[in-house]
Amino acid sequence: MITRMQGGAGGNTLLSAAGMDPGRYEVWIAGGPGGELWDRARAAGVRTVEIPEFRHVLTPADALVLWRLLRLVRRERFTVVHTHSAKGGFLGRLAAWLCRTPVVVHTFHGLSFHDRMPPVRRGVYRFLERVTRRCAHRFVAVAPRVAREVVEEHLAPPGSVRVVPSAVELARIPGAFRPAARQALGVPPGTPLIGTVGRIDAQKAPFDFVRMAATVQQTYPDTAFVMIGDGPLAEEVRRLAAELGVPVGLTGHRPEAAELVAGLDVFVITSLYEGLGRALTEALAAARPVVATAVNGVPDLVEHGATGLLARPDDPEGAAAAVGWLLEHPEEAAEMGRQGRDRVLEAFAPEDMCASLDTCYRELLGLPRTSPARPATTTGHRRTQPAEQPWTPTA
Repeated sequence: MITRMQGGAGGNTLLSAAGMDPGRYEVWIAGGPGGELWDRARAAGVRTVEIPEFRHVLTPADALVLWRLLRLVRRERFTVVHTHSAKGGFLGRLAAWLCRTPVVVHTFHGLSFHDRMPPVRRGVYRFLERVTRRCAHRFVAVAPRVAREVVEEHLAPPGSVRVVPSAVELARIPGAFRPAARQALGVPPGTPLIGTVGRIDAQKAPFDFVRMAATVQQTYPDTAFVMIGDGPLAEEVRRLAAELGVPVGLTGHRPEAAELVAGLDVFVITSLYEGLGRALTEALAAARPVVATAVNGVPDLVEHGATGLLARPDDPEGAAAAVGWLLEHPEEAAEMGRQGRDRVLEAFAPEDMCASLDTCYRELLGLPRTSPARPATTTGHRRTQPAEQPWTPTA
């Protein structure tokens, strides 16, 4: 069960549902309507239930959503209910608990509340997370730092959280730079291209990306910038770019975004909060040098100076300095990209994620393990130290 079948949580849900052994599991997905991932789920043989009243924010209609979920769980008598995202987690866990589902698992893709929310709304979400924690038997987090935050906020008991990295479709992602991807973005060869992928909304801090671009352009005037995605702030982003005199191309939604990333010289995320970042993982899988804000689980993936560079959130000048360093040190940037790809290949394969979930379900059901997951170990990466380090977070 999930609130919206889109973004990182939607991609994770799709891969985990479609990747389970069909001889062992009959898989359903229930959630809010909209998004291309529903069609992909159906094409993969997953049964789907789109609930029209399921919305991202809390509304009185949530009582109707809960009723529909209760009817679904009672009718199908699921053995396992696995919930994702904030409202999908609240309502899904409650419905499964009321129906006495044998196994209930919840995945934290990040915290549903943060310091940038209005205090009342933040308090409501924290309360709902804490109340419904008793409705789950096991918790999954997409990164170690997310798991730590969950326990520190009393959203899950210590020892009940298993870290399962959120897989990406490695087979669809080029493993190196692709000139054709740059051509598809309309950027001529030889022009440095800095870009990002994601929904253009407040979480992703798109204005910081534009300000970063304006700062970089002052030193590297021939650089091109692109934002792959769409969202409610797209028009405001265009206006700010025009005011600052920096040409930032907005492509709108592109289903082949993971392939287009291979045309970038540097991938940048300026997010204010981010569980892990699916687009970031895909950029690393494409061996792209990355600059990312050190928020939530991002430093678990981007090791500063080894698999990319980190910057503070709300600091476009710091992000610009990191981008400039990568442009001036292409050999070191390429090495970071290679090490980033190695990191993703080690732990983010869909089959590993599904094997870990299968093991989790079987343990809770008291069934023997038949195909243990390959351990997601992390090998040491050689640190390529920048001349002037952006901020490095403490553990």
